[in-house]
Amino acid sequence: MCETTAQPSAELQILRRLGYFGYYLHTHWGGRNGKQHILVELLAHDGCMTQRDLQEASCITSASLSEVVTKLETEGLLSRERSETDRRQLTLTLTDEGRRRARNFIESRREFERLAFDCLTPEERDHLLETLDRVAGRWEEIEAQGREEAACSSN
Repeated sequence: MCETTAQPSAELQILRRLGYFGYYLHTHWGGRNGKQHILVELLAHDGCMTQRDLQEASCITSASLSEVVTKLETEGLLSRERSETDRRQLTLTLTDEGRRRARNFIESRREFERLAFDCLTPEERDHLLETLDRVAGRWEEIEAQGREEAACSSN
């Protein structure tokens, strides 16, 4: 027979909800290294940029970007061409369908932004933002302390 467990602490409940929000944002709002982000980044650069520049702008590994670019190329959303001046460089160019998808994604993102917090009053939104800023500041302190302790223990 299963024992009933005590309700999780408020801290654990908050972390679980933040985990849900992180997952939701990553999957529905476009993570930093997903196909949607790559399409939008290319569109922001007039639909054409080198793979190296795209990697730097996206902050992902070369291997991860190569995998995403291959998928986008297979779906007919972009094309790759070797540079005539530097054969090591690949130039990525959005297709018409890639541009359309990027624009649709931007529009759906704007709609999500419009609706995401419409259940809150302007004052509640301000308070939430202030609270999240305080939490983020604290987490940055914790991370800095961890780096400092790791540096001290490696010496």
